[in-house]
Amino acid sequence: MNTIHIGHKIEEVFNKTERPKTWFAKKLNCDPSNIYRIFKRKSIDTDLLFKISEILDYDFFTLYKPKKHDN
Repeated sequence: MNTIHIGHKIEEVFNKTERPKTWFAKKLNCDPSNIYRIFKRKSIDTDLLFKISEILDYDFFTLYKPKKHDN
């Protein structure tokens, strides 16, 4: 099983938006310093992950789906 560092993946997707962290913080209704904390998280609450998925238009939940094997 692959270990997913969700914070790093969120940061990667966020960086592709080329928007400032203040924009992301405003969308999440949090202080910009919290954005850095999110990027450091190895795990995250599903409600927050859902909100981040909507904001960044990326389904982070697909990272946790098991891969299907061809038989």
